[in-house]
Amino acid sequence: MFRSMTAYGRHAVSSDQCEITVELKSVNSKFLDLSIKAPRVLSPLESRIKSAVTAHPISRGRLDVFINYTRTGSSGTTLALDEGYAEGYIAALRTLRDKFGLTDDISVMTVAQNRDIFTVREVGEDLDAVWEELLPAINAACEEFVAERLREGENLRRDILAKIAHLRELTDRIEEISKGEIESARDRIKARLITVLADNRITVDENRILTECAIWADKIAIDEELVRLRSHFAALEAMSELDIPVGRKFDFQLQESSREINTIGSKCQNAEIAKLVVEMKNESEKIREQIQNIE
Repeated sequence: MFRSMTAYGRHAVSSDQCEITVELKSVNSKFLDLSIKAPRVLSPLESRIKSAVTAHPISRGRLDVFINYTRTGSSGTTLALDEGYAEGYIAALRTLRDKFGLTDDISVMTVAQNRDIFTVREVGEDLDAVWEELLPAINAACEEFVAERLREGENLRRDILAKIAHLRELTDRIEEISKGEIESARDRIKARLITVLADNRITVDENRILTECAIWADKIAIDEELVRLRSHFAALEAMSELDIPVGRKFDFQLQESSREINTIGSKCQNAEIAKLVVEMKNESEKIREQIQNIE
């Protein structure tokens, strides 16, 4: 089972006390690079947020978590009367009235015009209460995010398996061509050696000629490479069924199969085989590019 490293998830909740929106976006990365972007009031909850996110099957990718939080209940502030200041202020007004014989129009509204008699105090957030609202939103967004990773991963898996099947077909065709090529090459070399030795009036044991031809044929034989190549293909197909992150292991195994393909290309001098090897290299490169998106 493949999981793509690119995905998006979002969930919003609303209550009498607050409105919360959680968004997750990710792109490719060798490791898990988690970034939390949330209002400052939620800073004390950052470690809890990270733990909640990583509790889901997310092990690789550059993951940005965006959290919007708005209080819809009380404003978060309280208004208090500075009684000492108010008493002094009212006393000063009365002195002003009596000393200068002014009309007595001291009232609540006139006194309240002096805003210094009030103090505004911030009410701290009940973070535990906020967390009870926030955690379900995080989990829901993560579930949507992981589900999208799985959907995209399955599309990648099918595409990669189809390419591996094509590589198997190319391998079979190379094997079929190489069998006839070795026999033909052995006969050509034998004939050439006999001609050269005869032209130079050199007598060599027939068995020695056959031995030299066999040694040369063994050098261009690709039987072992074909066996190892098919073994790598089987390992890649098996990895695609695992329910764990396999991106890096898959990439390594693909590199091993590419080495075998390169060796086959260097050993064989047949033009048709060379063409098939180029096609295998192109197909392997396409798989490698796809694997960069796999967790």
